[in-house]
Parts: sequence; C-alpha cells; structure tokens
Amino acid sequence: MPEVSIIIVNYNGFDLLENCLSTLQSFTKASYEVIIVDNGSTVGDVDEVALKFPDVRTIKLGKNLGYAAANNIGLKEATGKYLLLLNNDIVFVEDVISATVEFSKLVNDEAIIGCKLLNEDGSHQVSVIDYDTISNLFGENYFLYKLFPKSKLLSKWHLNYSLSGKPEDVEVVKGAYFFIPRKVYERVGFLDERFFFYYEETEYCYRHKKLGGRIIYYPLAKIIHLGGSSSDSNMWFKFYNQHVAKVQFFQKHFTGLKFAAACSIHYSGLLIRVPIYVLAGIVKMNSSMFKKALCYLKTFIIYPKNIFKDSE
Repeated sequence: MPEVSIIIVNYNGFDLLENCLSTLQSFTKASYEVIIVDNGSTVGDVDEVALKFPDVRTIKLGKNLGYAAANNIGLKEATGKYLLLLNNDIVFVEDVISATVEFSKLVNDEAIIGCKLLNEDGSHQVSVIDYDTISNLFGENYFLYKLFPKSKLLSKWHLNYSLSGKPEDVEVVKGAYFFIPRKVYERVGFLDERFFFYYEETEYCYRHKKLGGRIIYYPLAKIIHLGGSSSDSNMWFKFYNQHVAKVQFFQKHFTGLKFAAACSIHYSGLLIRVPIYVLAGIVKMNSSMFKKALCYLKTFIIYPKNIFKDSE
C-alpha cells in the first residue's frame, strides 16, 4: 500500500502534466501512487503520458465534470494513508511530499496542510488566504486591500505579507498542493461537487474548521506553481466560475443580513469595475481591458440558482 495517494485532475494540459510527473519522480522518496483523472480532455491522450511513468493510473472521463467531482472520483480509488490533491502545473524542486508526511505525523495527522508556493522565478506566490468576511469583502470589492494589503480587516491575503517562515495555523491553504491525512478525509468527506471550479478548497477547509480541525501552512517545504493562464481565450470561463463559486459559498454558509450584505458588496464591486476597465482600456489602448469590463458586466447580471437551500 502506498503511503501517499496523489490525485491530479487534468484537462488538456499534457505538457504541464508530463513535467509535473517527471519532477515528482525525480525528487520524491516517499512511496506513492498517482491517480490522474482526465476531465474530458479534447486534445491529446492521457494514457500516452502515463506510459512513461509506471506509478500512474488513469481514469478517463467522457466530459468535464468539474474540479471537485473529478477529484472525488480519484479519492474513491485512492489507497494511501495520505491524500494529496495536486495541480498539473506544479514543478517539484525538492522532496516536498516526504517533508509534508513527516510534519503531518508531528501534528498527529489532524491537519490539512499546504506548502509554500513559488512563482516560476522563485518569488513568493499567494499560499494562504482567509475566509470571506463582510469586512474583507468590502476591502476586496472596493480595492482597499491594495491600499492596506497587510490589514487583517480589509485583506483576505494579509497573511502572505507577515508569514514568519515557520508552520502556522491558517484558515485556507491554496488548492494547488492540498494535503489531507486519511483520518481527516474520513471525518470531513468529499469535496462538494456543487462547486464546479474555484472555492473547493476554501469550502473544504471551512467544513474542516467547523468540525474543530486545523489547517496548517508548512513553509519549510516548497514547490513551483506555474499558475493558470490569463489569456483572453479562457477569460470568461475564469470570470464566470469565480463569480458563481463565490456566490455559492455565500448561499451555503451565510444567512440573513450577512448573506444580503455579502451579495450586495460583491455585486456592487462587479459593477464599479465596468467603467474602471473601460477607462483603463482607453488610456492604455488595451483590448484585454475592454474584455474584462465586458466579463464584469456579464457576471453582474448572473445570479446562480441557490442549490443549497435544503442542505446543511
């Protein structure tokens, strides 16, 4: 039985996936299995990549079921004591998995763990965030987080400016490297498949925290996260799914005045960005700014169906 089951959801990113697997193989000494869930890729064949790596199993889905659903399919097949949800655009630069396993044992395998994420140039990447609150939603939507980036009240990213370099309890670790001991998984359960893309790790951490669990940022282990492309070709996909997931999080976990305030702040933030990006597009003569303005306008008129009314 492998010590760690690594689940990678892939959609068309075969060059990234092969690089991820190659560097994983080069650095990792812990025993592991890799389960690749191909989420209905439209180009390439995941089995051709898997042939190059003997520790890899593939599950091919006929269509894109979303990130949470695809990960859950992989989790059902996993046999390891530890479960690692891993993005396909990760580049390993050290044996981060073995280090995380040893740290997890020190905290009695009770915590979800994230490591230090680096940009391709080695600079620090956002690795932890806070849950949405009314105050940090206000800061996010009215750009106050840019004026006061270190403010716990106004910036959900504030910890990234004050991390000590030592393991710390946090609210959310980013899902690019999301390490779950099996005993935590058995208590919290699967990812919520109603979140198609974005907010899955936030919502999972939120549930774990409500059950009294810990989420720990472990910066003594690091990886490179190349990050998603921001090209115009996938811009609407990103805007739409981020918006829907955020509102769905409000629908599931906020009630009453808190829910109304969160939605009001979020939607007003979308609306004020429309003229800002139009003006920026004119000043900079940048067509991408106009496309962003259109995306904000389109998301402003979308309210996702409340699928959480009868749920917890």
